[in-house]
Amino acid sequence: MNTDRRKVVLIGTGMVGMSFAYALVNQGGICNELVLIDINKKRAEGEAMDLNHGLAFAKSNMKIYAGDYKDCKDADIIVIAAGVAQKDGETRLDLLQRNAEVFRSIITPVVKSGFDGIFLVATNPVDIMTRITYELSRFGASRVIGTGTSLDTARLRYLLGDYFTVDPRNIHAYVIGEHGDSEFVPVSQVMLATKHVTEIFDNAGNEYCIDDMQRIEEQVRTSAYKIIEAKRATYYGVGMAITRIVKAILGDENSVVTVSAKLCGEYGSRNVFIGVPCIIGRNGVKEILELSLTEEEMNKFKSSVNILDENFNSLNI
Repeated sequence: MNTDRRKVVLIGTGMVGMSFAYALVNQGGICNELVLIDINKKRAEGEAMDLNHGLAFAKSNMKIYAGDYKDCKDADIIVIAAGVAQKDGETRLDLLQRNAEVFRSIITPVVKSGFDGIFLVATNPVDIMTRITYELSRFGASRVIGTGTSLDTARLRYLLGDYFTVDPRNIHAYVIGEHGDSEFVPVSQVMLATKHVTEIFDNAGNEYCIDDMQRIEEQVRTSAYKIIEAKRATYYGVGMAITRIVKAILGDENSVVTVSAKLCGEYGSRNVFIGVPCIIGRNGVKEILELSLTEEEMNKFKSSVNILDENFNSLNI
């Protein structure tokens, strides 16, 4: 990877893609070249102009321009945010067939360009779209990543921080599984700093209750639907999640993020791409951190694996 140039190509300049691009510009210093590709080239050109006009206010300088697939050749990361939008009342898995066709037209020209970096997929249903990217590209599994449950995990930490009146950055908790209806929170792994929340819930001397944990988990699981009902789409949160993952890769941070990664025996499963805590660095997924789940939590995880497997196997890839 060319760590000096730090070139990112964004495919798909809709609200998700441009929320990412806007966050990337405003955080500054993450990359110094951003290429925008869209089936609507004129839109990509307009978005590039708009971002460029704000560079005088940004933290660092960047080269931003609209391009095409030949510009992928020397990129470090390809972020895919292209696809049809999720409709009101539509599950992420309902999007599958429609977005699978979109990806066929994207992956082939990217690979033909000579691209040899990392794919980062944000399009829903993200776990299956990441697996489709892996199958079509034939890249090594560590170099094909989905945003997975990174945003869900951020939502969880925000809600738990609010509940306990603690900085969310001091909440250590994960949402794992499918980025969708079968995702769940392994409560056995939730910690406030170094204290297990189960200890807090078991303490009769405070106001906290395990039932509240279940309510918070349901809020996390359904929040996207509520946002879509209110404003038709979600994009700011996932745009910032993409930025966080890109920063971890280009900065070789070895940070732990809950991304969609290919299981190779972890949790007793193989081949499926699913949201799990991973160490992320310059070469993508460095290691999948296997959590010590309870029997009930493991059953939930296996159910999520089965849902993703069944839906992927229904496709003709």
